[in-house]
Amino acid sequence: MTHKLLTDQPGKTELMLGNEAIARGAIEAGLCVGATYPGTPSSEISLSLFQISQKTDLYFEYSTNEKVAMEVAAAASASGVRSMCIMKHVGLNVAADPLMTLAYVGVKAGMVILTADDPLMFSSQNEQDNRYYALLSGLPMLEPSSIDEARAMTKYAFELSEQLQEPVLLRTTTRINHSTGPVILDTILPINRQSHFTKNPFRLVTIPSVSRNLHVQLLENIKQAASLSEASPWNICTGIGKWGIICNGVSFNYVKDAISTLDISDKTRVLRIGFSHPLPVSMIQSFLKDCERVLIVEEGEPWLETQIKALAQEVGLTVSIKGKDNHLFSRLYEYDPAMVRSMIANYFNIPDVQPPVPDLSDLPEIPSRPPNLCAGCGHRATFYAVKQAAKTMDVEVIYPTDIGCYTLGVLPPLSMADYLICMGSSVGTSCGFSKVLDKKIVAFIGDSTFFHSGIPGLINAVFNQHQFTLVILDNGTTAMTGHQPHPGVDMTQWNLDGYTQISIEKMVRAIGVPHVSVVRPYQVKKSIDALKEAFAFKGVSVVIAQEPCALINKKRKKRAFQVTDQCKDHRVCINELACPAFYLESNHLKINPAQCVGCAVCAQICPENAIIPVKESQS
Repeated sequence: MTHKLLTDQPGKTELMLGNEAIARGAIEAGLCVGATYPGTPSSEISLSLFQISQKTDLYFEYSTNEKVAMEVAAAASASGVRSMCIMKHVGLNVAADPLMTLAYVGVKAGMVILTADDPLMFSSQNEQDNRYYALLSGLPMLEPSSIDEARAMTKYAFELSEQLQEPVLLRTTTRINHSTGPVILDTILPINRQSHFTKNPFRLVTIPSVSRNLHVQLLENIKQAASLSEASPWNICTGIGKWGIICNGVSFNYVKDAISTLDISDKTRVLRIGFSHPLPVSMIQSFLKDCERVLIVEEGEPWLETQIKALAQEVGLTVSIKGKDNHLFSRLYEYDPAMVRSMIANYFNIPDVQPPVPDLSDLPEIPSRPPNLCAGCGHRATFYAVKQAAKTMDVEVIYPTDIGCYTLGVLPPLSMADYLICMGSSVGTSCGFSKVLDKKIVAFIGDSTFFHSGIPGLINAVFNQHQFTLVILDNGTTAMTGHQPHPGVDMTQWNLDGYTQISIEKMVRAIGVPHVSVVRPYQVKKSIDALKEAFAFKGVSVVIAQEPCALINKKRKKRAFQVTDQCKDHRVCINELACPAFYLESNHLKINPAQCVGCAVCAQICPENAIIPVKESQS
């Protein structure tokens, strides 16, 4: 069956997720090599391209981390084939080292770097604004405002990259990535796999004497990009009047809605910046000259605002330019149509036309639903075992944690997370904690995160003889972002060959960790005993907790469990384990059989043995 993004019918309109539209744009551009480390809100781009790679000549890989993904894509481009690397905003921090120098080296075939920002931090540890990476690196940047633009801009980005001989940043935000809209299909270019690498070390090997010349070339490329930005159809000026609004990305849609609702189209002109680095300087200055006052509408940092104010000063303009302000837009979180409309009305001193708000006073308040580990999650069982093993120690335990599903262990009653910075930080920070605190340090990291960035910290710990326990939570997948593979996954389970499964246990032992144990967290007593031994060890100890993701386990149907009349209502199960399959009915404990995966952890910790499997006749 052909993948829907391979539909070869130019002119046809399809409904697509923003991420699917970006993948489609890459396919239309004849993408040859793609690489990623999965991260929301960009994950569906990678999934689409990975699926397509099974049906076409496209090569696509889930790389160990974003730095490696960028290096894979860079080498492919240097060999004359179009490439793309995909990551969320914090992933570009990991890839920043090659990014900065790749801007000097440049590319041969088109190379696109997709960076997906996450305002409001739906699935991220910060909401950094990656537009600053364009300024920092000197690379061109594009920002779509609609789903179809996401497709078209992606395709154009490859052409721009080849014209400038530089990688191009394609910056999106969650609202573009995860919205759905109509996409007009264009022609799919054939994949050009004819690769050739021309040796030129004094152009491609960045020793200082070479890089000095390359920096000169980068600045020339920026000048050329500035000329292209001035004439770019992605920079759009519409409307008439003396009130000016400059915006980018998804904010453009909110601005259009606000102008229509406020009925100020005869007074307001709008400049939408889509080719946003370098900025179209003359276009912006000309726009400012025609305005009495200007409002900048941009989520995140005052990236446009700061530069546009400088451009106004250069030509002696005194027009009022506002954006981020205590009484206007915030640097925090996502914007929405109502908020943008209200700020526009406020700035231009006109009444805010608010639509009628329905009376919901007779409806009950929607119950909160905090993020939670799934029923039967092996991480929950591991956390319980760690907590029980830690009770036997006479010192306080500090729990550095990491990025992944297990970060949800921060919530009570588990409360198994004390410190988190970024991917892999649990290991590195444990090194520091162990040297300055007279406490036991127990760190958590997932299998995918361990391969991503946990290994260097563990090597550091062994070399410097730190003292802590690292618990590697191995659920056999990159679960939080949608079950993508990593080097520790057995790919034959997906009927895919050409991969080598790397053993975490062998890796840890090869590093030289002196105390290594492997547990199955569903076996509660054995896990507690192994953890006690690891905690008592003087030096670096590693416990690998192996249990497939509960969502994968659900496919392997097991018998659900039930609470019998023997229950004395101690509620150890919900007060210490808190599996979401439990619920109260008439103040009696029950287990939802539709959620229960039959892990039997609750049955093992029940003091009355009141939890037993549902009989076959009942199920």
